[in-house]
Amino acid sequence: MNKYKVEISKHQLDSITFVKSLEELSEKEWRTEIEEGKWTIAEIIGHFKPWDEFIIHKRLPYLFSKDELPKGPDSKKMNLDSAAISRRENQLTTIENFISTRNELYKKINEIPDEYWVKNFTIGETTLSLYEYLKGLAQHDCHHFRQIKNTHLFLKERER
Repeated sequence: MNKYKVEISKHQLDSITFVKSLEELSEKEWRTEIEEGKWTIAEIIGHFKPWDEFIIHKRLPYLFSKDELPKGPDSKKMNLDSAAISRRENQLTTIENFISTRNELYKKINEIPDEYWVKNFTIGETTLSLYEYLKGLAQHDCHHFRQIKNTHLFLKERER
């Protein structure tokens, strides 16, 4: 298997494992802001689902086709809407929704032929490879996962 596909697939599985571990959080911890005036853990995890769905349905099928890429969503609105849903939604529902959607993304990524991983495509005015695109998304995930880990001492201690 292509080394880039292996790296990105591993990240997808690791992200599922990490988010599943958040089932151990108390309701109070789940609803705690990562910093004053910032999102809660619930809101962070909740915002991944619509973005994963966008990638599954509006990016991956179009990246190497002759069809024009669908316009990206209004990111601010999508994030606000997903945060609002996460504030109302039960913790396990948010986690299960993440896992289900991320599993679907994982499967779609693994269906991509090896030779596509280094082919370039253009989004707007940016040209990049599939690997670079998905690596950027993985880095975004990791940024949020670090924020969560830094929020709660017990999460930091559990990593040791």
